[in-house]
Amino acid sequence: MDMNGGLIAGITTLASSSALGSITVATVPTVVTATVPATGIAGFLGITTTVTSVVAAPVTLPVGGIIAVGALLTYGGYHAYKFMSRES
Repeated sequence: MDMNGGLIAGITTLASSSALGSITVATVPTVVTATVPATGIAGFLGITTTVTSVVAAPVTLPVGGIIAVGALLTYGGYHAYKFMSRES
């Protein structure tokens, strides 16, 4: 295996690792709809109703994935810089 293959394999291993945890980057509103029994006598007779509510859903990203993407972008930028400086 060459140097580049080992580096990319290490980065993907880091990205899939759950040891580093995750970080919440945003909270987005999400609409949740549920069918529930109606209240009172209507519910006793088996009639249902639809309830819609808006809840806050967190958007989380794995820390290892963030580090891996940064490493791959840096690695690609380095090679682009080497290529551009060689061609000029």
